[in-house]
Amino acid sequence: MSVPVGTLQNVTDLTKPQAAALRRALAGQYGVISRRQALAADLTRATLEHRIRAGGPWQRILPGVYLTVTGTPTADQRDMAALLYAGPGSVITAAASLRRHGLRAPGTKIIDVLVPAKRKRTSIRFIRIHRTTRLPAAYVSGGVEFSGPARAVADAVRGLAALPDARAVVAGAVQRGRCTVADLADELASGPVRGSALLRSALNEVASGVRSAAEGEFRILVIRAGLPMPMFNARLYCGDALIAVADAWWPDAGLAVEVDSREWHLSPADWERTMRRHARMTAHGIVVLHFSPVQIRSQPAMVIETIKASLRAARGRPAGIRTLPALQ
Repeated sequence: MSVPVGTLQNVTDLTKPQAAALRRALAGQYGVISRRQALAADLTRATLEHRIRAGGPWQRILPGVYLTVTGTPTADQRDMAALLYAGPGSVITAAASLRRHGLRAPGTKIIDVLVPAKRKRTSIRFIRIHRTTRLPAAYVSGGVEFSGPARAVADAVRGLAALPDARAVVAGAVQRGRCTVADLADELASGPVRGSALLRSALNEVASGVRSAAEGEFRILVIRAGLPMPMFNARLYCGDALIAVADAWWPDAGLAVEVDSREWHLSPADWERTMRRHARMTAHGIVVLHFSPVQIRSQPAMVIETIKASLRAARGRPAGIRTLPALQ
């Protein structure tokens, strides 16, 4: 359902001044209005109760917040309702904010809202209230106030239960360039200690160069096997020309490992780019191994033995290769 901004339907029980005042209140609110706004528009309590009655033209979406149309609320309407319920100065964060920034987000319909520490609001239905003394500057999208990417990542990860999920959120945000490792480190240092263990672990991985969930799993495998730690997403140059960004790189051995996840190779064009990168690296004397995430999970012994054999057989760093660490 899509409702034009400021639309007001079924106005036969309203006076013209009431209808005009309601339209002004609804402007930019996706057809969502608070009880206070409705009464300020000169609706009587009786008229308001008549409109939100069972089968009426309005519906109560949250306590004191109404949707002025029938049907299922849209994401924009739910977001607006969350802010109207939470009150002035509130900011949406975590998964809902990540989605608004176009980033990977946990699969939840809960909307997390930051409110001033002294405000008395409780979590209800699809709203989870977080009182805080660190209200962030708001990023406004479609008239709705959201936290910035770094705060959204930190708040989302603090609500997760598994490292792979935390890794995916953190690595995805950095990979997309929406925030930096330093931004996330600031959030980790400034935020609550409680619930920060997964954020700290995922951030340590990303700070080492990991940029995907599959690379994170590969890093853990390397650590458990006692292999020398490679550089992740190192930039390999010959002179000033970039050869490739290697998923994992052992510079003293001239060995690169590529974790070929289907997430990044969904089309023939993507696969061709991977093959061109492979050709460029081998042309400069780099040994390149390819493993899939499935192999890393289900055949770890094979993966480790192949790497060990390649490290033993390594001829050393190829001539003319200059290595720079992953972009942070």
